[in-house]
Amino acid sequence: MQWLTNPRLTDSLEAPAGADICPRGGRWNRHFRHRTLLCLAALAVLGLSVSVATPVRIDSGLVEGMQVNGVTVFKGIPFAAPPIGPLRWRAPQAPAAWTGIRSANQFAPICMQHGSYPEDAPPEPMSEDCLYLNIWVPPHVTGDPLPVMVWIYGGGLMNGSASTPLYAGDMLARKGVIVVTANYRLGVLGFLAHPGLSRESPQRVSGNYGLLDQLAALRWVQRNIGAFGGDAARVTVFGQSSGSISISALTTSPLAKGLFQRAIGESGGLFEPIELASDFKLIDAEQAGRAFLARSGARTLQDLRAMRAEEVIKTRFNPHLVIDGYALPQAPYDAYREGRQNDVDLLVGSNAREGQLFLVNRTITAANLDEVLDSDFSHPIVSLIGPGSMANDQQARSAFVKFEGEMRFGWDMWAWARLQADAGKRRVFLYRFTKSSPYGVDDKYYGWGASHGMEMPYVFDHLDQQRLPWTPADRRLALAMSTYWTNFAKSGDPNGAGLPVWPPFTTPNSQAMLLGEAIASGPIPDVTDLRRIDRLYGTARFVAHHAYLLFAVTALGVLALIVGIVRFVRKRYRRLSKEVST
Repeated sequence: MQWLTNPRLTDSLEAPAGADICPRGGRWNRHFRHRTLLCLAALAVLGLSVSVATPVRIDSGLVEGMQVNGVTVFKGIPFAAPPIGPLRWRAPQAPAAWTGIRSANQFAPICMQHGSYPEDAPPEPMSEDCLYLNIWVPPHVTGDPLPVMVWIYGGGLMNGSASTPLYAGDMLARKGVIVVTANYRLGVLGFLAHPGLSRESPQRVSGNYGLLDQLAALRWVQRNIGAFGGDAARVTVFGQSSGSISISALTTSPLAKGLFQRAIGESGGLFEPIELASDFKLIDAEQAGRAFLARSGARTLQDLRAMRAEEVIKTRFNPHLVIDGYALPQAPYDAYREGRQNDVDLLVGSNAREGQLFLVNRTITAANLDEVLDSDFSHPIVSLIGPGSMANDQQARSAFVKFEGEMRFGWDMWAWARLQADAGKRRVFLYRFTKSSPYGVDDKYYGWGASHGMEMPYVFDHLDQQRLPWTPADRRLALAMSTYWTNFAKSGDPNGAGLPVWPPFTTPNSQAMLLGEAIASGPIPDVTDLRRIDRLYGTARFVAHHAYLLFAVTALGVLALIVGIVRFVRKRYRRLSKEVST
């Protein structure tokens, strides 16, 4: 999706992000100053107003960023020690301090991964040493501390990075917030569970290393964001896809309590019944880790730790967040239902055609629809609520898109909002993004409508990263969404002057903000289908939670039936005996 990552930016801060002339982070010295001056000269040629920013002292030392067109940018600040060698598959540790001034004007390498997210993002240097964050500070920071927005990227816990150009925080910063993006470990390096790793852990758990990285970044923000003019008491986490799934976990993690006050989830939540999923329970994830070790060719965990990261990630691995009893004590659905979630303001939503993404490189026909859906969803719910037989292939594709979108994203976000509203804690705002946009006019993504991830350029107000025939409606929507998001970060309420009123979600009214050609609140689309999924998921939970009771009731019922039959036979036999004797 070139529109997500196209490096040919116009007035974004990230025009020089990948330029080799910009020196990598390091101590301040004469040679380093010379390279920095060359970098500044190159930026000036691009027509950007640039200068070296005043150094900022954090708990590890002094860092120096760059001021570009008024926004101060700090890139590649370590928030944890490199998770390499003996620290592979361990909780993140504190970063080492440094002396002198550390330059923060170039992104750090991204975490180890296959391919990229989005799929045609330009290749970036990768390293296991990747736990770094980036900060965008608004112009003229004076007076009261500013609210902070911490972005958690998506990519299925397998791909993604904090340095993707789309996620640059310059435009949001101009609206009066400080933006932070942070890397976290991915794939097998971020989410491998194994009995041996659990034994090594003081908490006797393993698997959620990427989630622990996110927590470490949030703790770093609490300790240091004040030095940049930020307010540690007004932190909002926001993320998309698996980033949003991570946020649904963070809102229920006791380790995250007090680290943020607001949360925004875009198209991703961990609310599906874990009874229908695989590898989410620690014991199951550990068994999956045993199988991974066997496939990797390593004999022991020590051998696996000794392998190069490039070799480790070659072996197939499907990452999951793990219900480990520590970072994630229970399934988020259960935590919300019991009112155990962290009490934060919430804004969540999904896109109208999320499932369109899953048509890529797949042939969906009327003949194979059921088979494909059975493969995508490894639990029997599909056979109960699947779309059924279709008259033709076009109908099958439409049914596929709708079903995938509702099952993967639509139900999760609606359930998340409903659980928060029913808990009687802080308010929740629900949206549905419906805008069809001119993304990638000449490629396979054109005409997809509001598919998975299509809201992000509007959220970050980065339409101009791609030269496309944007309409006035596109620009109005980008302005509105970026303002809704930053307003929410400031006060917990997205509403503000000049914006259509966005009412809080409540269970009785079930209203959502519809973000498209028109911007207005209205009934949730397809809510009947969402309720049908909800009823079946509820049945699955009931059966799983009351399996022994159901077994006992069934056994008693069978026993009662047998006793009844025996009594009937005896009674009948006695009557027949009397008739014979007379």
